[in-house]
Amino acid sequence: MEIRVATVEDAKSIQSIYAPYVEKTAITFEYDVPCVDDFRQRITNTLAEYPYLAAVEQEQIIGYAYASSFHSRAAYRHSAEVSIYLHEKWHKRGIGKQLYQELENRLVKQNVFILYACITTTERDNDEHLTDASVLFHKRMGYTTVGKHNLCGYKFNKWYSVIWMEKLIANRADKPNAFIPFSELNT
Repeated sequence: MEIRVATVEDAKSIQSIYAPYVEKTAITFEYDVPCVDDFRQRITNTLAEYPYLAAVEQEQIIGYAYASSFHSRAAYRHSAEVSIYLHEKWHKRGIGKQLYQELENRLVKQNVFILYACITTTERDNDEHLTDASVLFHKRMGYTTVGKHNLCGYKFNKWYSVIWMEKLIANRADKPNAFIPFSELNT
């Protein structure tokens, strides 16, 4: 498996991975699958500031992960929000771990110290649209829960909560070097 920077040419493949999450799960709160052009724009916009990575096996994208701004104000530049999606057939093979590790390596070079993941949760047993797999994955990756928004998202005629999990990926410097946009990083 290869992990590389995603390109706009990957938009269709990335859309096809994301679509089942929109259509079948409460993992994302989007109701409609974005079009390929929307994905091209998302990839372009993300790469200006943050990494957008694709996991490739036999020339097929099987997963992707990216970072985004945790908050728009300047004081948050050393923090980032992360997201990850794998093709349905490629779960539980260590791909998510490898994608996140590579994402973290690149973010550290950008002078990012702390990561946040916003994860949908349910209080219902046997929810047909959500499991605890994402929470458990993030715990295994070293994230801890730091907050919860109760019943804030409505999808599939049900209310869902979200938790925020965080992970420190580098020691916070007293006087950190400036954030380096991904597009300016020499790697």
